Amino acid sequence: MLDLIKKRRSIRKYTAEPVSDADVRAMLEAAMAAPSADNVQPWEFIVVRDRALRQQLAETHPWAAMCAQAPVVFVLCGYGRRSTHWVEDVSAATENLLLAAAGLDLGAVWVGVYPNERSEEHVRRALSIPRDLRVLCLVPVGHPAESKSPHTKYNEGKVHTDGY
Repeated sequence: MLDLIKKRRSIRKYTAEPVSDADVRAMLEAAMAAPSADNVQPWEFIVVRDRALRQQLAETHPWAAMCAQAPVVFVLCGYGRRSTHWVEDVSAATENLLLAAAGLDLGAVWVGVYPNERSEEHVRRALSIPRDLRVLCLVPVGHPAESKSPHTKYNEGKVHTDGY
């Protein structure tokens, strides 16, 4: 498991090879296995394969450009009115999805949307997302066209024992 965590890297370049339906399902199953406060599971997932829609998502902000070339983009959303912990719950689901992608030898990257209201509204309009559903992030996924070595960002100076 620790090797998989270190293998997960932000991959922003993808080949044209499609991501299989089975792999999409596996990533969604992993995402929905995430912990959720009071087991509310306030998340919703939108799977975007349509080229024109992926292009629109790429225009969300300058750091979303890779959505246009990724064969699939996951849009992770949450109901803020159902849970005061929707951000944490959907974030945990996002990390599970990213780890599953790495385990499937796929490349993925977390593209933040929330709390930028303009970006959130852009995604909401592009995908006809209801107003009561918040957009946390986009996760473009594909077969990697770049490779990065496994790594950790461990920093002993960030660790405190029995108090700060």
